Formats: sequence, structure tokens, C-alpha cells
Amino acid sequence: MANHITFSIDGREPEFGAPDADRIVSGNPRFRTWNLEEAEGGLYSGIWEATPGKWRISYDEWEYFNVLCGHSIVTEDGGEPVHLKAGDRMILKPGFKGTWEVVETTRKDYVIRV
Repeated sequence: MANHITFSIDGREPEFGAPDADRIVSGNPRFRTWNLEEAEGGLYSGIWEATPGKWRISYDEWEYFNVLCGHSIVTEDGGEPVHLKAGDRMILKPGFKGTWEVVETTRKDYVIRV
């Protein structure tokens, strides 16, 4: 077994989803997720894509991500909006609460630590 992960979605089928209805602020966002790795101890990685819309988010875990394409705005409750485009990176810490707004369909790679 290799001790590395390559982030390629070639030949992989995505999982489809959406925010829970009670979290949607506007629009009709839809998700595609390619889960590439799940490791014991709560480590997850993959590629996620969302269509335009805005919804509430709340994090109990750590997430690092890198925006591959698109335009999103992440706003922490009581904070300033952060515009994210290709090449931007962010870490969301446990306890983060706010909104995620996809302005242009956004794709990111991510690593989550529960």
C-alpha cells in the first residue's frame, strides 16, 4: 500500500448532496464530492464542488482547503466577508460559525481532521 494520496478524480464517481434545507439562506446550491481518502482517527480528504447559493455553516472539525476554481465568500458570524478565488487557501477551526456563499461554481480540494 502506498503512503501517499494523489488528488485525481479521473474515473471516480462523485457523491451528490446539498445543504440541509434549514441552513439555506438563498439560491439552490448543489454539491459534488469526490472523497479520496478516509483514514482511521478521523482524517478525510478529497475534492468538493458547489453551485451558486448561500447557506449557514458550523464546524466541529479542522478543515484546510485550497480553492481550485470559482468564487466563494466565507463570512464568520460578526466578521468580515472573505472572498476566495483560485489559489486562495483557508483553515476553518472547530467552533467556526457563519455562511458560505458560492458566487461562481467553486471547486476546492480539502483535508478535514475530526
